[in-house]
Amino acid sequence: MTYDTVVFDNDGVLVGRTRFDVLRDATRNAFEECGVEEPDPDDVEQMTIGATPGSVGTVCQTYDLDPGSFWRTRDDVVSRAQQQEAREGRKTPYNDLDELQDLDVEMGIVSSNQQATVDFLVSHFDGFERIGAAYGREPTIHSLQLRKPNPHYIEQALGDLDASDALFVGDNESDVRAAENAGIDSAFIRRPHRRDWELNVWPTWEIENLSDLHDIVE
Repeated sequence: MTYDTVVFDNDGVLVGRTRFDVLRDATRNAFEECGVEEPDPDDVEQMTIGATPGSVGTVCQTYDLDPGSFWRTRDDVVSRAQQQEAREGRKTPYNDLDELQDLDVEMGIVSSNQQATVDFLVSHFDGFERIGAAYGREPTIHSLQLRKPNPHYIEQALGDLDASDALFVGDNESDVRAAENAGIDSAFIRRPHRRDWELNVWPTWEIENLSDLHDIVE
């Protein structure tokens, strides 16, 4: 198969994932910035990973917070924490990122992380010069509905890149489903944290690292 465009998830694919404790501590700090000094640990965890518009509303009702304002604060604080992790060398690109330089295709990023985080990482690290479109979430509750497997951001990136035959590379089942929903092929990358992961979806390809893309797209 020949592709003219490859779009990547970012965390766990191009750069290392942020440790859960960093995200959890940042979320707790967001509660504190909103005036909640001792949030229930279960509420903190619920707002750290996998939050939905409904769960945000429920948690905010508990503490008499405006959901939209709280979520903007949460995304801002979590993004700043991840940027600090990158500055201090604890969140870095994978060693094979330079493999992208020789791929003769258009390239983009679609992440469920914050747009501010994506923008910072792309500008902070070398190796992203070939990325022609980079999408993350806006700091709104509505953006939670647009996360993968919703193809919304993938479709925006494909439009920006004028893609005809595209491939999406990810490390989560939601990435594979998002590619299917966008009507494009997928490649599941088995980074160390996914080496023995049993998939319940069927990607078009499975790869070990970014260098494998040369055999797929060329």
